[in-house]
Amino acid sequence: MQTLTKGMTPFLEKISQFNFEKFYTPKTRILCHAFMWIFFSSLFFLNFWVELQMTLKSSLLMTMRGTVNNMAVFYIFFYLAVPRIFKSRALSMLLILLSIPGLIYIWLSFNFFQYNILNYFGVDILEGPLKGLISRNANQTYVQALSYKNVLGNTMLVIYSFSPPFFVKMLFDITRLFNRTIYFQKQTSELELQNLNIEKDFLKAQLNPHFLFNTLNNLYGLVVKKDPSAPEAIINISDMMAYTLYESNTEKVPIEKEIDFIRNYFYLERMRYSTDKDITLDITMPDDVENIMIAPLLTFTFIENAFKYGLKSKNDNFLKINIDIVNNIFYFAIENNKEKDSKKTTTLGGIGVKNIEKRLKLIYPHHHEIKIEDREISFFVSLSINLT
Repeated sequence: MQTLTKGMTPFLEKISQFNFEKFYTPKTRILCHAFMWIFFSSLFFLNFWVELQMTLKSSLLMTMRGTVNNMAVFYIFFYLAVPRIFKSRALSMLLILLSIPGLIYIWLSFNFFQYNILNYFGVDILEGPLKGLISRNANQTYVQALSYKNVLGNTMLVIYSFSPPFFVKMLFDITRLFNRTIYFQKQTSELELQNLNIEKDFLKAQLNPHFLFNTLNNLYGLVVKKDPSAPEAIINISDMMAYTLYESNTEKVPIEKEIDFIRNYFYLERMRYSTDKDITLDITMPDDVENIMIAPLLTFTFIENAFKYGLKSKNDNFLKINIDIVNNIFYFAIENNKEKDSKKTTTLGGIGVKNIEKRLKLIYPHHHEIKIEDREISFFVSLSINLT
């Protein structure tokens, strides 16, 4: 649903639309890992071949050694250690930090065993700044290779060596987690909006019999009196029924149709009261509103409640509705009198008012403002929506 991602940046919207799980199949995972190791191995190779000016054979040998060390540390940490570390949520971060020295020891251990294997087969570096490196390291004992002096002396070199693939893996997992979070938030919002639309349809189903009962009684009176306004009232009822049953089922409707619905409903409800009652509807809107859309029936509950619960005092009855559309901003205000000692009116309409507030938060996040005031002698609602 487009409105749910309206408050997102284009970047977040793209992330929410990307199905990471569908993309990251076992085959794709293998290809991604292979590409990562080829890429970092190429950088290792260029460092030995170009920077240290070693021979092609020696450069490939040192590249293979470093890559094997890094792969061992990488897979032991992310696929053996991390799943166990995060079983203890309280100590997970502490255990991650404590695992760094362990990773250094693992890297140096694999490094030691590789030097011994290569030395066993008589392989060594015969020229350049690393001449005799393999034989020198192979002549050490395991305890000497992993002595605290050797570990401290090689710590930065080891961390520098395995940190690039670690960074890529963590960045990848963070992006994946972020994608899932945004995706599930969007799914939750869409589900909430679907539920609210079901509630809206339920309210419309409740509205129609109640509204028709009152209106048909008034229409009957007009017909008996042979009032010339009876045909117009019938047309208004027909237009309203068509709007509530068919046109308002979409997420957005042209604002002209929503305004026509409000006019028709107001006119038909106004028929029930004498002309001396202070019941007014003022609408101000520009001529060019063809392209302005709005979510349907956002104001209906407040108008219905005003007629249903207001206008019951013996004196000073009033109901005033003002609608203004200025610079693509929809302004709505309604105020009706109430008896001074009546109960709080904010609960009137029950599910209807809560439904509107939820729909506004989902469809117009950060683009609306609503105020509901239960005053001493009146009930007041104001709503503004930025429709751009």
